[in-house]
Amino acid sequence: MAPRRFTISRVPRTRVKICGITRPEDARLASDAGADAIGMIFHPSSRRNISVETARQIVAVLGPFVTPVGVFVDATTDTIVSVATSVGLRVVQLHGHEPVQQVAELGRANLKVIKVLRVDDTLESQLDGWRASGHLAAGVLLGIVLETAGVAGGSGVPNDFPAILRHQQLGHLADFPALILAGGLTPENVGEVVRTLHPWAVDVSSGVETELGRKDRAKMMEFAASVDSASRAR
Repeated sequence: MAPRRFTISRVPRTRVKICGITRPEDARLASDAGADAIGMIFHPSSRRNISVETARQIVAVLGPFVTPVGVFVDATTDTIVSVATSVGLRVVQLHGHEPVQQVAELGRANLKVIKVLRVDDTLESQLDGWRASGHLAAGVLLGIVLETAGVAGGSGVPNDFPAILRHQQLGHLADFPALILAGGLTPENVGEVVRTLHPWAVDVSSGVETELGRKDRAKMMEFAASVDSASRAR
């Protein structure tokens, strides 16, 4: 399956991001499986944290239309910009409690941002805050990742997808340029999520691993195939 570019589009196909890549060989397999993007974690306390040198090796083996994304948790703007420059990243994902103004700072450094929000009772107010920030109109905030509340990323704990559907039906997500869903996705359940919620992309980590930090070729291919099949059925 040919790799596909992870860029904002109104084409209804749901894209695939495989996160928590720790090895060049897994990055190559993700490209071959049809990933649109891969995520590399730069957070020292994460079990999937990698070095800048490893990240360079990973980026070097990616297909030409696969976007590398750097994942950061409450890192300073200087740290994010330094890593992005060293690795050659244009897109970063903020996975912590980053302030709204940090997105503007990253935008001035020519970076695009994806922000992770947790699906809990505060989600509506979180969405309102980011909507009011002006970053959507400025084009710096590419989209949001809706992640499982109360756990770290890559935990495999399922998200509250019925709650996300309710937010969609109430129009809370309508003006965000890209809705990316994460949280306990697997090859077995991602098709239903895509058919029900029609996300712009889905983000998977532990659901395509054989062991922590090591991706499985067959699972990645099955995951991508399930997403493609569900996208065509919409």
